[in-house]
Amino acid sequence: MNRAIVVILGVLVLGAIRVPIEHSLSQSHRESHFRAVDFNLDLRDQLGQSGFVAALSGFRSLVADALFIQAHVAWERTEWGRVLLLFRRVTTLQPRAVLFWDMAAWHMAWNASTAALNDPTQPREALRIKAAREYLQLGKDFLERGIRNNPERPELYEAMARLYRDKYEDHERASEFFDKAAALPGAHGYAKRFAAYELAQCPGREREAYAHLRALYDLGEQERLPTLVRRLKELEIKLEIPQERRVP
Repeated sequence: MNRAIVVILGVLVLGAIRVPIEHSLSQSHRESHFRAVDFNLDLRDQLGQSGFVAALSGFRSLVADALFIQAHVAWERTEWGRVLLLFRRVTTLQPRAVLFWDMAAWHMAWNASTAALNDPTQPREALRIKAAREYLQLGKDFLERGIRNNPERPELYEAMARLYRDKYEDHERASEFFDKAAALPGAHGYAKRFAAYELAQCPGREREAYAHLRALYDLGEQERLPTLVRRLKELEIKLEIPQERRVP
């Protein structure tokens, strides 16, 4: 017991040393849309006493990393409820870590939802579908909160676009989020193309998609990828583009 008290006091002392440093960074955190960790009783219950003391003392990243490892172990055991709980803790402690939001959404919307849909212990299909949809929503919630905490990062916009494309088959929303990602520094070069690909699958917006794809094509050989050229040719036929204006 005495040893535990000494350890806790040591953590608190180290945390006190870090307070002035972290205070000097608070303004830049606010300018970067940083949402401060809410150190309340709910978080204490989630982390346990020792984890809460460590987080309170300025060791949020260490606690979050440890919980992330636990979440990985829970995933390997397909303990989806525990995976959800642990990622809620992790993202609360490190809201500016894009990887944590992305992984949380992936586990819920892809892994857990698929497992629920194919759950051999649930004979009723309607209940399996309901559970899968609930996990999809949890994945979407993680991405929405991740974007609110990291509005300047393209990765989570891309993840949301893939979610709408692959899970909801909502091509208009997928196009919207690929576009948002493409507008941010550090976005992948394919984001603009994917936004147009998705737009081409939205009834009534094919001509708009064609304009985007043709503009990319006209940028030069580096943009004239096989998929882009194929989509252009398909739209040219569908939109009855005059032969002389079509791509070779």
